[in-house]
Amino acid sequence: MTEKPLVSVIMPAFQAEKYIKQAIESVWTQDVPLELIVIDDCSSDNTRGVLEPYMKRTDFHYIRNKDNIGAAASRNKGIDAANGDFIAYLDSDDWWETGKLMKQLEILKKTGCVMCSTGREMMKPDGSSTGKKVGVTSIVTYKELLKHNSINCSSVLIRKDVAMEFPMCYDKSHEDYITWLKVLRKYGRCVGINYPYLKYRLSEGGKSRNKIKSARMTFQVYRYMGYGRIKSSIFFLSYAVHGIIKYIGI
Repeated sequence: MTEKPLVSVIMPAFQAEKYIKQAIESVWTQDVPLELIVIDDCSSDNTRGVLEPYMKRTDFHYIRNKDNIGAAASRNKGIDAANGDFIAYLDSDDWWETGKLMKQLEILKKTGCVMCSTGREMMKPDGSSTGKKVGVTSIVTYKELLKHNSINCSSVLIRKDVAMEFPMCYDKSHEDYITWLKVLRKYGRCVGINYPYLKYRLSEGGKSRNKIKSARMTFQVYRYMGYGRIKSSIFFLSYAVHGIIKYIGI
């Protein structure tokens, strides 16, 4: 790679040997100048070995944390090392369709928005489709985002300066949701592409797989954003209703 990357893809990885190759290969199919930064969060499996074939690429960067610091801090570490004008997040067990980043760059340029998300297709742990797709609206506002988190982290493309302005924090909750709320509270909206460019793997052990735990974490998001118990409860009720629609009524 001789040209400066336009997009820096940030991929935290922990015990990722099983799925990370598919995630990485989907990055290389994107038709934009990019770099991929993998932050290995002290994996004890063969994650490093799976990554070995990519180590000589000039558009691939490997960072290994000395201690396990979690996905949020690992993403922030990757952003600090990024050279691109835009940041794209991709978890190591998800993958993209070809053309995702180009379409997002085009719509960000057209609309002047700082952030874009896409729809997603829900995949089984073995990579086959569940048959369910989750769409996004063309515009997501702060008020709408409070009702439910319609923005999936692995679908997001965001301006680097904005990502640095609002680093992910509070890993005990939905740290990405908190970040999107902060961004939209300042910048007003996120533009959406209602096509499932993201293939979202329903892997075992993820935060969102434990519905009770995820619900508690979502309530904590509203409290973290400064809302009292009553307003937080109202937002949480909306979240619960949307959750039923998304996972049962699609």
